Amino acid sequence: MNKLKGIIVPMVTPLDHDRQIDYPGAVRLVEHMIKGGVHAIFVLGTTGESQSLSIEDRKKFVGFVGNAISGRVPYLVCVTDTSIEDSCCLARKAKESGACAVVAAPPYYFSPSQNDIINWYRALADSSPLPLYLYNMPGNVKVSIAPATVKVLASHPNIYGIKDSSANMTYFQTVKYLTEDEEDFSLYVGPEELTGECVLMGADGGVNGGANMFPELYVKMYEAASQGDIRTVRWLQNCIMKISTSIYTVGDCPSSYLQGLKCALELMGICHGGLALPYVSIGDEGRERIRTALQSINPSEWE
Repeated sequence: MNKLKGIIVPMVTPLDHDRQIDYPGAVRLVEHMIKGGVHAIFVLGTTGESQSLSIEDRKKFVGFVGNAISGRVPYLVCVTDTSIEDSCCLARKAKESGACAVVAAPPYYFSPSQNDIINWYRALADSSPLPLYLYNMPGNVKVSIAPATVKVLASHPNIYGIKDSSANMTYFQTVKYLTEDEEDFSLYVGPEELTGECVLMGADGGVNGGANMFPELYVKMYEAASQGDIRTVRWLQNCIMKISTSIYTVGDCPSSYLQGLKCALELMGICHGGLALPYVSIGDEGRERIRTALQSINPSEWE
């Protein structure tokens, strides 16, 4: 598989307010992101609420989105689970649906040791019919994939890179340093607020939730950073921070990022903004604040 570079969108899973998958909205969202120039689409990650969906709904959604993409951009599927059998089952479904790779965070119930993490990923990589990317998400799974562990796993022939969502630049730099000899090992950053900085420092791209709403902005940030255009990076960083501080912080709970993102997509007419239990959609007051925030965002400023 060719090395992926650019903006990989962690696609939301559109849900109506009865918490059923909004398949027409998913089609509109796929078209919106591809039209915006994204380099790949990634489903069932944190932004996709994978762990709140049944395994059957996940499999159906993987097949549906793969059909909607129809090979136009690379397609990745998150297979994180506490059961390696279910992870492998979803990996097989991903391959059937045209995905080019799978992504997995460590199992998240009993906290694994670093040796447990190595054993888990080796077993998953050996069994997966697709290339595997590591997913460092310590805020959600209670454990970080230590840089030394990443270095060990980077030598596995079916492990192709890592998505780091720690928001820890020291971690990012340490992983980058330790894996420099692995030329084919890719490094992506999750938090969009850090994408410009990380790409300037050698990351291969960003996995940015805001690209569900404004794909062109994040693509422009990647392009500017990969070309070393500091002036443009600084300008676009302000645009990204405006989105981050006005849309993702309206709610008053840990799910406020998802509440804001999905509410914005609904207000933009792209898809329904329901959330899977235990989370709930943002209230009327928050919805109006997000409407005001969207009205203040001027995409012509990014051109």
